[in-house]
Amino acid sequence: MLSSCFAKYRTTYREVKRHYAHKTMPKVECIKNDTLCIQVASTGADTLPLLLLIHGAPGAWWGYMNMLDDTVLQKKFHIISVDRPGYGKSKLLKKRAVGSIEMQAQSLLNVFSLNHSKEPAIILGRSYGAPIAAKLATLAPEKVKQLIMVSPVIDPDKEKFYWFSRYGRNRLVQLFLPKEFNTATEEKYMHAEELRKMLPIWKKLTMPVTVIQGGQDWIGDPVNIEFAKKNIPSSHSQYITIQKAGHMLTFSHQEMIKEMLLRTNSAKSRMITLDLASGK
Repeated sequence: MLSSCFAKYRTTYREVKRHYAHKTMPKVECIKNDTLCIQVASTGADTLPLLLLIHGAPGAWWGYMNMLDDTVLQKKFHIISVDRPGYGKSKLLKKRAVGSIEMQAQSLLNVFSLNHSKEPAIILGRSYGAPIAAKLATLAPEKVKQLIMVSPVIDPDKEKFYWFSRYGRNRLVQLFLPKEFNTATEEKYMHAEELRKMLPIWKKLTMPVTVIQGGQDWIGDPVNIEFAKKNIPSSHSQYITIQKAGHMLTFSHQEMIKEMLLRTNSAKSRMITLDLASGK
């Protein structure tokens, strides 16, 4: 019963196969070493600049299917969407806390080995994936051209909890929930403390940073963008608020984000603050 209640919030592999029944499916592979296996899905030639997509919680690589499928982006980027450890088929071979932002970022470093272009990558992180993307960018700044955080959950004092959150920690309940929901619960209860560990990290972002926030985001508090303005070096940042938008901006505003990605090479390194009141 619990599994069926959560069915509408998750995409199954069967649904992914159905989606690609009449179109080319991304190349799916696992990057392995002696401590982990990271599953990635990719489209576009591997000699093109890398666009790395990092999902939130819960999530999987197919949460970015609309961007992986975009034929315009495919001609410009080698698009890679990852399963973070604890999600999809990615896993740690040694027991470690999957809620650690440091661990999550470290686990994705090997993805840069798939960048066969002569350019550094663009990293896009959504929701809980945003601080992981930021940490990853500081671990290998020479390999990152731009960081984009969409609907970021980054302010440690604005972590939202809901009435049902505590039930997800019950071990009996967890037996009946999908793996990704249990991983998301672990992240949820570690997140505020993990974000406090990130406080000195934000000023280490040396590449251009773009933050995009919906004004009607009920999952990530819209004031997260104010936290970003205070903590990220302003000379390398731009901030976009879309007042009538919600949390899933990579779907509702895919075209805007796509145009931003296509123009990224001509972007200037300066602070920009936009407030798109129309929500379009």
